[in-house]
Amino acid sequence: MAGTVKVMISEALKNEIFKKFKQDSKKIFKLMYDLKDNPKKGKLLGNVGGLQIKEIKYNSFRFYFITDGFKLKLLDENNLIEILIKFIRMSDKNSQQKTIDEIKNILTILGSNIFSE
Repeated sequence: MAGTVKVMISEALKNEIFKKFKQDSKKIFKLMYDLKDNPKKGKLLGNVGGLQIKEIKYNSFRFYFITDGFKLKLLDENNLIEILIKFIRMSDKNSQQKTIDEIKNILTILGSNIFSE
């Protein structure tokens, strides 16, 4: 039996998605919550202190999330592992690298404490 996967979206990001995408926000949230069924989905952007930074795309926008990279590697049908996936930021293509660098900087300072919000 597979472990439990919990998807969280920061309140600030939820509000930003509702404001920017209006009706399309439902499609975006569905993409995010689809990670419950497929937690290995998304493009790996980097690792900071055991946390993986990944992204999923919707049109020209990127939605960034972090998760425990070690637990994700262990995830298979025989392991019972609880995985938390937390969406924290979004960007368009033009500000993508700046946003990724900001996330890495914050994770370097806060480490896994970012999950205790």
